[in-house]
Amino acid sequence: MRTTITIDDDVAASLERLRRTRETSFKDLVNEALRRGIKDMTARPKPREPFRTRAVDLGQPLIPVDNIGEALALAEGEAFK
Repeated sequence: MRTTITIDDDVAASLERLRRTRETSFKDLVNEALRRGIKDMTARPKPREPFRTRAVDLGQPLIPVDNIGEALALAEGEAFK
């Protein structure tokens, strides 16, 4: 199939450098790049490992947190009300 496409300058420069090092035709190089790109774009993403955090013992709380009013009074003073 013959078609016309517009390639960004940076992509064209990369393709041209690669074409010279591989000593191949521009057509073959573009077709290979498209095949690899399509294969990569249609591949299923690799499953990620679940993110895990380590539990750390913080010891006894400095202020009691079972009574929020008392905790705020200790942290901010009696003016929090």
